[in-house]
Amino acid sequence: MSPDIEQAVHLLKAGELVAFPTDTVYGLGADAMNPAALAKIFAIKERPLDRPLAVLLPDVRFVTQWARDIPESFWNLAQQYWPGPLTIILKRAPGMDDILTAGRDTIGLRVPDHPVALALLNAFGHGMATTSANLSGHPSPTTAQAVRQELGSSIPLILDGDCPLGLESTILDLSGPEPTYLRLGSLRP
Repeated sequence: MSPDIEQAVHLLKAGELVAFPTDTVYGLGADAMNPAALAKIFAIKERPLDRPLAVLLPDVRFVTQWARDIPESFWNLAQQYWPGPLTIILKRAPGMDDILTAGRDTIGLRVPDHPVALALLNAFGHGMATTSANLSGHPSPTTAQAVRQELGSSIPLILDGDCPLGLESTILDLSGPEPTYLRLGSLRP
C-alpha cells in the first residue's frame, strides 16, 4: 500500500474527509457508516441535506451489505458496466443512516474504474460515501489543483490523479417498477 493510500485510510477511519480522483470527476469521500463524517461533507460542500450521497464500493460483492430487494437486472448491468461510470439506485439495506440517503429508502452505489479510487476502496475495506469535490452547484473538478482552489484547506488530504472521463457518472434508478435514468453522464445508453 502506498503511503498516500495508507494516510487516506487512516484519515477516513478517523472520521475525516479525503478527495481523490475517479474515472469520472474528483470525489470527496467519507466513511459511509460514520454520520459525523457524512455531516462534514454536507458542511464543506454547502450541500443541501435533502440531497443523498452515493456510496463507492471496492467491487460488486459488497452490494448486498448496502442494498436489498436487488433485481436480476442489476446483476446484469453490474457485470457489464462495473467498474465504470454507472451509479445504480437500489432499495437501501437496513441500518443506513438517514443523512447518507437524505431519509430516502434508496441508495446509489457504484464501483469506479480508476486505480487510485480502487486502491483506496480496497485498502479501506468497505463503502465510502462520496460526491463531487466542489461547492454545491459549482462545476465538478477533474484535477487536484481544482479541488484545492475550490475547497482550500478544508480537506486534510487530496490524492493526485487524473479523471479520464471528466464528466459525472450516469445514474440509473432500479428501485421502482421500471428502470429510470436520473442523470445522463459519462455512460450513454
